[in-house]
Amino acid sequence: MPDEASPRTTRETASREAASRQVRPGFSLPDGELRWRFSRSSGPGGQGVNTADSRVELRFDLARSPAVPEQLRARALARLDGRLVDGVLVVTASEQRAQLRNREAALGRLVDLLREATAPPPRSRRPTKPSRGSVERRLAAKRQRADTKRTRRAGNPDSD
Repeated sequence: MPDEASPRTTRETASREAASRQVRPGFSLPDGELRWRFSRSSGPGGQGVNTADSRVELRFDLARSPAVPEQLRARALARLDGRLVDGVLVVTASEQRAQLRNREAALGRLVDLLREATAPPPRSRRPTKPSRGSVERRLAAKRQRADTKRTRRAGNPDSD
C-alpha cells in the first residue's frame, strides 16, 4: 500500500505554509502573485551540478498587487525604494543544493523583508530634560575632576 499523507497532515502543512506567507494581519502573499524563476546555481553540487536548476529567483509585484492594503503598500514602497525594479521586489536564494530548500529560503526572505518594510514607524521620542539632581551631580563631578587635575600641574603651590 503506498504511503499516503493523512488529511490532517496535509491540512497542517497547508496551515503552516499559509502562516509562513502571512506578512501582517490582513496581508498574506497569494500564490498567484508570486513569480518563480529557476536557474543553475554556482558552487558545489556534485553530479547534478550542471543539470539541476537549484537557484531560485522570487518576484513579487508590490506596486500593483491587490493583496497589499493601501496603507501598507505606501509604507513598503517608500522603505524598499532602493530594492524595487519598476515596483517589483526580487529575492534570490542559491545557498542550498536543493531547489526546494532554496524556494523556502527565498520565500522566508521575501516575507521577512515585507514584514520589516510594513512595520509601523517607531514611536517618536518625547523630549525630556535632566532632573535638577542629575545636573548638580554632573557639575559636582566636573568640579572635583578639575580640582584633581589642577593639583597635578607643575609649579602648583597646592601640590605639596
